[in-house]
Amino acid sequence: MSATTDPAIIVLEAAARSGAVSTYVAGVLEGVERELAGAGTSMAWESIPLTVFDPPLPEVIKSCWVFVIRAGAETGAERHPNSHQRSLSLTGCGEFQLRERGRWTAYPLVSDPRAPRVRRWVSIPQGTWHRLFVGGGNWGMLSFHTVAAEELVEERPIGPDGLDGGPTERHRYQAEG
Repeated sequence: MSATTDPAIIVLEAAARSGAVSTYVAGVLEGVERELAGAGTSMAWESIPLTVFDPPLPEVIKSCWVFVIRAGAETGAERHPNSHQRSLSLTGCGEFQLRERGRWTAYPLVSDPRAPRVRRWVSIPQGTWHRLFVGGGNWGMLSFHTVAAEELVEERPIGPDGLDGGPTERHRYQAEG
């Protein structure tokens, strides 16, 4: 499902851009940027309470996150076996790659609110491998998931066969963020 055909993205876009939410997210984004600056990791994140959104988000959305990925980072492959992810580029730019039909497909994203939706959003179905490549500046984004924050699972391949049914490792974001 692409950002142009995912009906939830239209509702999420309006919710993310509303005045009070936009101001709240900008504050969280600044805090996550500061956290990343002091960390030795390639990314930092914080979950956002769904109660911030008024009107409420679609019932299928169970958590929202601000992520900031360090300039020049390549995250490696991951997937969420229990969640459909929808992400909006807020600051900076980068490229999501989704593994579709055994091949990596590029979805470069920008943060210009005037850019077409498909250039600002990505829709990643449950269990789809994805990876990120960040340009010259840090990349901030807002991600919506279909599971609660404490339930969001990240799965990464162990070794070269992991993408095709080989061994993987799993952890939860909430326990680490």
